[in-house]
Amino acid sequence: MLRYIVRRLGQLIAVAIVLTMLLFFWLRSLPGGAAYSLLGDRATPEQIAQLEKTLGLDQPLYIQYFRYMGRIAKGEFGSSATVVPGTDAMTIFLNRFPATIELSFLAVLLAVIVAIPLGYFAARRHGSWLDNLSIVGSLVGIAVPVFFTAFLLKYFFAVKWGLLPVSGRQDALGCTRVTKFFILDGLLTREFDCSVSALKHLILPSIALATIPFAVIFRITRASVLDVLDEDYVRTARAKGLTARIVRNRHIMRNAMLPVLTIIGLQVGALLAGAILTETVFNFPGIGEALVTSFRGRDWALLQVLILMAAIVFVLVNLVVDVLYAVIDPRVRTR
Repeated sequence: MLRYIVRRLGQLIAVAIVLTMLLFFWLRSLPGGAAYSLLGDRATPEQIAQLEKTLGLDQPLYIQYFRYMGRIAKGEFGSSATVVPGTDAMTIFLNRFPATIELSFLAVLLAVIVAIPLGYFAARRHGSWLDNLSIVGSLVGIAVPVFFTAFLLKYFFAVKWGLLPVSGRQDALGCTRVTKFFILDGLLTREFDCSVSALKHLILPSIALATIPFAVIFRITRASVLDVLDEDYVRTARAKGLTARIVRNRHIMRNAMLPVLTIIGLQVGALLAGAILTETVFNFPGIGEALVTSFRGRDWALLQVLILMAAIVFVLVNLVVDVLYAVIDPRVRTR
């Protein structure tokens, strides 16, 4: 197992290096540039050329890239030019990342809690009204855009009925900040009203964000359980007189969960992409909302940090999924 983890970590480092290259050269190919975004629309060509020379942007791209990697190795990611002018880009990421983590975690939790049991029961009752209804529901979840679902939830539950907050992350309660995870901070400081407020603000955006992962996880779970139900080892386990609970947990779900784990890891990337739309609709101050603002303001330093760190988090989550895959199926470790 240790050799397997080390091998995966080596692959992660290689992927991270490739990501930095793709991100660096892609951002340099966009119209405008760092000097233009720093100086503004009224900058003259002479001023832009002078600033590019000062910043080393007139050097060949490969030299700029190695200098960029050297700064990353030192923990220097540059400062925001337009979103929060003068603030370190990594500081902005660290301040906003907990919000996106809370939102994504709750969305994944909702999707998994509902999709896996529903997928199992739909497969066990293949062809029934429950199976057909759940399939239709999953198709709707995939077909309807996240932002449209977010607008519907916001209109009915927040604007029309007033049951939940319209936007933001927490009410102005003067809550104590410890970890920047608002729900956890309220529990640690025993300011439970702060945790409740943060949870209320998370409900609508997390439901909107969970729709697509729910649909995908449900369909994969249903298909996997249907495949496993026809396997010889399941029939043998039943013929031995094992209880339905043991057959379900040890023989059906343990094997059916392998592709489900993989798809859950892949859905994290979809959640980070969907968070951009969801956070924008609900004015939720996470990295998705910061990405939109930095794109509009051509804040290249902040863009580099946000995209790079989001990609690294995605790779790390898939590393965890690979390790869990190896724990469930030992055969994976030898491949």
